Amino acid sequence: MANGEFDAYLPQGSGYAIIIGGGSGFALFMLVLSWLQNKFTEMSPFENEEFSSASRSVKPGLVCSGIVSAWTWSATLMVSSLVVYQFGVSGGWWYGVCGTVSIVFFSVIASAVKRNANGARTFLEIVKARFGTPAHLMFLFYAIFTSLMVSAILLLGGSASISALTGMNINAATMLLPLGVIAFVIVGGLRSTFVSDYAHTTIVFIIIWLFVYTAFGSSELIGSPSALHALLVKAGEIAPVPGNHEGSYLTFHSKSGFVYAAISVVLGTATVFLDQSYWQRAIASNPRGTTKAYILGGLSWFSVPFAFGTTMGLSARALQTSPVFPTYPLPLSAAQQGAGLVAPAAAVALRGTSGAVAMLIITYMAVTSAASAQLISVSSIFTYDVYRTYWRPKASARELLRVAHAGVAVWGIWISVWCVILNAGNVNMNFIYYFCGTIIGAPVIPIMLVVLWPKLSNAALLASSAGTFLGLLAWLVTCRYYYGAINETLLVENYSSLAGSLTSLGSGAIIAVAVSLWKPDNYDFRGTRSIKLIKKDDALDDEESAAVPSVPASPHAPAGDDDDKKGDEDHKGEVSVDEKAVGSSAASSVGAPEHDAYTNPAPDDTDLLPADARRAFWVSAAIIIVIAVLVPIPLGSSNYIFSPGFFTAWIVVAMVWSFFAGFACIILPIWESRDALKRIVSGLVGMTSRKK
Repeated sequence: MANGEFDAYLPQGSGYAIIIGGGSGFALFMLVLSWLQNKFTEMSPFENEEFSSASRSVKPGLVCSGIVSAWTWSATLMVSSLVVYQFGVSGGWWYGVCGTVSIVFFSVIASAVKRNANGARTFLEIVKARFGTPAHLMFLFYAIFTSLMVSAILLLGGSASISALTGMNINAATMLLPLGVIAFVIVGGLRSTFVSDYAHTTIVFIIIWLFVYTAFGSSELIGSPSALHALLVKAGEIAPVPGNHEGSYLTFHSKSGFVYAAISVVLGTATVFLDQSYWQRAIASNPRGTTKAYILGGLSWFSVPFAFGTTMGLSARALQTSPVFPTYPLPLSAAQQGAGLVAPAAAVALRGTSGAVAMLIITYMAVTSAASAQLISVSSIFTYDVYRTYWRPKASARELLRVAHAGVAVWGIWISVWCVILNAGNVNMNFIYYFCGTIIGAPVIPIMLVVLWPKLSNAALLASSAGTFLGLLAWLVTCRYYYGAINETLLVENYSSLAGSLTSLGSGAIIAVAVSLWKPDNYDFRGTRSIKLIKKDDALDDEESAAVPSVPASPHAPAGDDDDKKGDEDHKGEVSVDEKAVGSSAASSVGAPEHDAYTNPAPDDTDLLPADARRAFWVSAAIIIVIAVLVPIPLGSSNYIFSPGFFTAWIVVAMVWSFFAGFACIILPIWESRDALKRIVSGLVGMTSRKK
């Protein structure tokens, strides 16, 4: 400790125990759950649609819990604590804004998906149905790249934290973490990720509450918001924050904080709208509750970086001059901060060994819950957008399920190897986090417009990819001009990242809109609305397909004229749509033939979806204005330094917000699933009675 090293507080065996034991435990739990689900409910994880999209029946509470879990990366815990440690109170709020803005606005996209492409399993299928192969391949690259970067952030941050706390070899942690996730995802499919998300989110909130209570209630070192305020005033005198008003950690007037906010909003938006796992939750949700789930999920997730990041980041800053701090008498080094060790340091300083155990558990939960979402989403892309689209268009449902299982295993192993390579190159979580926005910012606005704007043209969509190259150019030029050199450290400095991210996002949006206005399309979404589900074990052969009448166009699609129809035919892809339908609308009813492999879905509440979309837009706009403008801008522009009373109120708001979020993620799913739980309990009781 005396030389600034972060010594392990737990034995190596504890790291292996939680990774191997936790993965095995969840896999066993999912085996039991899958058996119960298959025996006592209508859903079976052994059916293709249930494995990939949870039969599109998941209720808002569980979707909300899944969103919070999927967006609570190890980076959510580590980076939110880091930016609070570096910039002060504004860091946790801005980190929360970056994700919540994206999630709540995704409620608008989710409603549009339910209305215009309810049969899709991936957002890439929607792109292909509307724009064909070139656009599909372009977004296939962006989707895989996004998942690769997200997976790297998860594993690099998680393995570094586990290694620091236990002394476990970092490469061993990196290789072992995905294995247990692979097991329970293969066993349970997408619904298993929702259930594991629920369990993970419950544990995450309990541990957040534990640290909040310790810091502001029971700790002898802090014990109250007012005591922490006094320690932070002293910290600002010892190590003032460059760019903050009077160098204080208790102000929103932070130049670095504002720059970080801009970078993070781009990154947060990109990693939501280009991450298949968020589209998959929209696809899996019940149509009536889709927008409610995303708005509730965004508001609930905000409390994680706000409450946890504020507590751990400020505690680490306040206690770094105390002998209980892991690196005392030195502060955390730049390398230790970049590896995400601010939160573990605070945990150890606040609670000693029990804090290290709690941090180990919450890190494991954050990594595995988000990783499970990545595995199932990439598996769906491999299955439907690679294998079925380009290799075996007539693959049976059973064959597709096998491919999905293989995809989970292959991707899990690959990301382990990939992160070991990154570790060998000394590339840490912080570099990946700041680098992402430059690459994946360009297609963010175009992918929104795919489901929202009929005038978006094929040429505009393809041309928008130029934004990535412009972003890379701006990133490198700004780094060289502003900092005088180009290297790994300077490339993730604030202004380098800001230039790359904003240029990529802005140029991609401008190109897509400008080209579409110059030469607009006039799409009516009939092609995307007619993407079909795969319901039974085997796809029909050509003779059977020819014997079954075609499905008529959706009654909700505009009638259009001949030119419109021609435009649709020009753009349609090779996914299964009505024009190639293999069953009539009647064939998907109760009396459908057993061999019918495809159905054309339309949500029961289709007529309500336009109003739902409008409501989602206005609610999400109001939330964004409040959290991104009305709260931080006045605080930042006024040079206000939090008084002890205001700081206490700020901490109380963070606490209350986290409790309401916990209710939405823990209690609401149980209430919504009470009927299914009753059936399972009744079935088990009945089985026990019969045995007696």
